[in-house]
Amino acid sequence: MWSAEKRLLRGGVFPKRIRQAPKALPRQPVAEPDEVCALAKKRTLQRWSAEDSAELYGIRNWGSGYFDVSAEGDVVVRPFGAKKDVTVSIPEIIKGMRERGLDMPVLLRIENILDSQISLLHETFSTSIARLGYKGAYRGVFPIKVNQQQQVVEKIAHFGARYHHGLEVGSKAELMAAMSQMRDHEACLICNGYKDEEFIDLGLYARKMGFNCFFVVEMPTELELILERSQLMGVKPLIGVRAKLSAKGSGHWQDSGGERSAFGLSSAQVVDVVDRLRACGMLDCFRLLHFHIGSQVPNIRDIRAAAMEGSRVYAGLVAEGAPMGYLDLGGGLAVDYDGSRTNFVSSRNYTLDEYCTDVLEAVMTILDECGVEHPHIITESGRATVAYYSILLFNILDVSRIEYGEAPLDALMVSEDDPEPIKNLGEVYAHITLRNLQECYNDAIYYRDEMRQLFLHGRVTLRQRTVAERLFWAVVKRVAQEKNRLPKPPKDLAEIDYALADIYYGNFSVFQSLPDSWAIDQLFPIMPVHRLNEFPQRQAILSDITCDSDGRIDRFIDPYGVKSTLDVHTLEEGEEYYLGAFLVGAYQETLGDLHNLLGDTNVVSVRVNEDGSFEFVREIKGDSVADILSYVEYDPRRILDDLRQMAEKAVRDGSITPADRFKILQAFEDGLRGYTYFER
Repeated sequence: MWSAEKRLLRGGVFPKRIRQAPKALPRQPVAEPDEVCALAKKRTLQRWSAEDSAELYGIRNWGSGYFDVSAEGDVVVRPFGAKKDVTVSIPEIIKGMRERGLDMPVLLRIENILDSQISLLHETFSTSIARLGYKGAYRGVFPIKVNQQQQVVEKIAHFGARYHHGLEVGSKAELMAAMSQMRDHEACLICNGYKDEEFIDLGLYARKMGFNCFFVVEMPTELELILERSQLMGVKPLIGVRAKLSAKGSGHWQDSGGERSAFGLSSAQVVDVVDRLRACGMLDCFRLLHFHIGSQVPNIRDIRAAAMEGSRVYAGLVAEGAPMGYLDLGGGLAVDYDGSRTNFVSSRNYTLDEYCTDVLEAVMTILDECGVEHPHIITESGRATVAYYSILLFNILDVSRIEYGEAPLDALMVSEDDPEPIKNLGEVYAHITLRNLQECYNDAIYYRDEMRQLFLHGRVTLRQRTVAERLFWAVVKRVAQEKNRLPKPPKDLAEIDYALADIYYGNFSVFQSLPDSWAIDQLFPIMPVHRLNEFPQRQAILSDITCDSDGRIDRFIDPYGVKSTLDVHTLEEGEEYYLGAFLVGAYQETLGDLHNLLGDTNVVSVRVNEDGSFEFVREIKGDSVADILSYVEYDPRRILDDLRQMAEKAVRDGSITPADRFKILQAFEDGLRGYTYFER
């Protein structure tokens, strides 16, 4: 009988009774579990195609027509979307980078995709406006907090000029950056965020220079400052307010909206703004209503509800005598990161056409009822504008995997002299069937833990413990393979795939390049960019090159939800293996930090021509070691001087020769100029 103590240790799961072993167990060496399914795997390998990879990684679901898999097994970019059947191979672009001396990791930007996304947003709104008979116009703006990089904002201003696409800012620095890039004075320049006197002065100067610059009042005290500075400077401001709606979105950013939001004015405070402007004869400056219910809003019902409530507030302001003319719905247009087209936090349950139509219909329904003229619609779609056009490319440096059978097979044979847990593990392995997978898994964990306790108390040797560990992993691997033959594997066995997963070490930093993956569990599509006509035999989690246990990715998109491992290929000796993290253009660059002093990656911007050729239009070298050290207040010249003095002392002490000193200092100088990431 098993003791109550053992039952408690097992959490109520009882091991099966182990029959008495004879003097010499009729035992078989523990075979590699891979051999069990060798024939099935061979057949799978023969059948596997690039089409299977496209389905496995869901690239046609989340790629929005911009990414696909070629028959040759490469990820290809379709920079013009559905408009033109032009493709460019990402491995070919990587080859071009290597030939130009650029090391991984690289942030690849496809400029055509940015152009296409801006065009798609405006043209879809224009189509909906024409179809519904909406009387106002659409004016998109890009909130530069989503990606403040100069080359990004510059291209948005350039590509958006033909649509009068504007910019939104939330600080003095952002305002100056936006003004330096905007050339179209019909476009809207929206000033959100908390504003001091200098911020307001800069905005008034922008107004004086002809910019269509709006001050959106976030706090009641801002209004008095705007009125005071505009009177002093003799500039008539364009004023808006951010209203707190009762409607709010869902997901990570739902607290951006709702009555308890940290931003915006209550309905009473909005009415106070009307009264104050009327009292000083400046009600005609009140031209815009703004609201925002959060970024990445996955459910179209939340967007429609907010548009209807915001339209009611807008109609009320018109009734109060404010001329108005602009309704700014803020951000929220989601990106379907996982391709599921649901209201999951990393997806969206609507198309762009549905978004535009629902917004316009909601506004028209309310304003037509109130007899109010249709305003110009503004949306601050940042994530949907830039997410698609940036890809983080990185190579795999090494792999760590669970090893369970590298010793000679006779070393895994169970003998009568082995401790009881080893014998029991041998029994478990020998009796695995489809009917008892859960039982065998539970038993294996119990006997492994029992062996560890014996080792801790000095009752078994290190070699015996090693035999037990190998047997345990052999059982687990066998259970993992067999469970996939079941129509519905037990939920308790779901952890096995994660436990058996390889660790693929990628040449990147999660904290620098994919901070949202670490901070808020944001899902990004990640997949190999080549070898996709080969069967991916391994399951892996990804680890970066920081020395931090959080520097890993173990949540990946899946057609049925989220999975803990990524399907990858076996690394080939002497060949690079490249992965890509897609849809990373929003927020990641500015939010990235210097964990382990790993800096900005190399950046390459590519423009694809209509004949399928491509050109490297911009290359930005990633941070050098000297750059990063200077960011944290080290002086690279001082470092070299200190090292030079230390080396000279070593020469005097006889530890090194003068020739050694030269080589050492040369190595440090080269290191300061080098890339912060792993260099081949």
